[in-house]
Amino acid sequence: MSVRSMTGYAQVRRQGAWGEITATVKSVNHRALDLHTYLPLEFESLDPALRQVVRKSISRGHVELRLSYRPAENTAGPALNRALFDSYLRALKQASDICGVLADPDPNRALRIPGMLAQSEAAALPPEVEAEAVKAAEEALEALNRFRTREGAETAAAMLGHNELVRQNAEAIRALRGEVNEVIRTRLDERISKLFNGMPLEPQRLAQEVAYLVDRSDISEEVDRLNAHVRELDQLLSQGGELGKKLDFLLQEMNREINTTLSKTSGAGEPGMQITTLGLEIKTSIERIREQALNLE
Repeated sequence: MSVRSMTGYAQVRRQGAWGEITATVKSVNHRALDLHTYLPLEFESLDPALRQVVRKSISRGHVELRLSYRPAENTAGPALNRALFDSYLRALKQASDICGVLADPDPNRALRIPGMLAQSEAAALPPEVEAEAVKAAEEALEALNRFRTREGAETAAAMLGHNELVRQNAEAIRALRGEVNEVIRTRLDERISKLFNGMPLEPQRLAQEVAYLVDRSDISEEVDRLNAHVRELDQLLSQGGELGKKLDFLLQEMNREINTTLSKTSGAGEPGMQITTLGLEIKTSIERIREQALNLE
């Protein structure tokens, strides 16, 4: 499966002897599927079917589906609602008599009254038009998903680039591990010597205590887990499909590992400062991956 963006736009037109239908669909980021349909009066009964069509194609995002219909020129147009127009004239005359003011009917204003123009029976929709409307929506959604797949591929490529930076910086941190351990060991030797100044302490016991404390400060496990998460992220992006929640959890774990690493090496002198710089670069790359992941379905 491919990686798809949640952002896209597509428009499709279908034409026939019955006229022309235009289907427009666009989508932007959203945590769930937030669907809005905008249909002409003739197609209002199709709303449930169109919503089902969208759900088959899209799982997440704020989606707007719009349909418009232009009947063929030989199709009878709107007809005057004669009963409503006669009522308008009577009401106008009655108001004129009450106020004692002459009021001439204004056809332009009358035609703007809701319901004054109505489709005549001769202009009823041909039976195939509703089916064509559904087909237009399906084609627009297919075009939208092609667009979102292209956008998703570009986003995934950028995320993989940032993930590679995380891997490279993690390996640079691993290379500093020996220097960090040496600094920590030296400082522990000094502190323990001061603490037990003038008191007998077996060299073997001292070495054991120092080794234990150095081991607790070792960052190899954190770097190993971070690299494991980097490999898993690469795999997720290669597999495609719905990634949002998986990526969010994985990025949290990556941040957790680098935070622990920085905490363990905060007092490790110059190599510790180098690790801090590398760690901040890793956190920046993780944040950029997170920002881009928000746009993936």
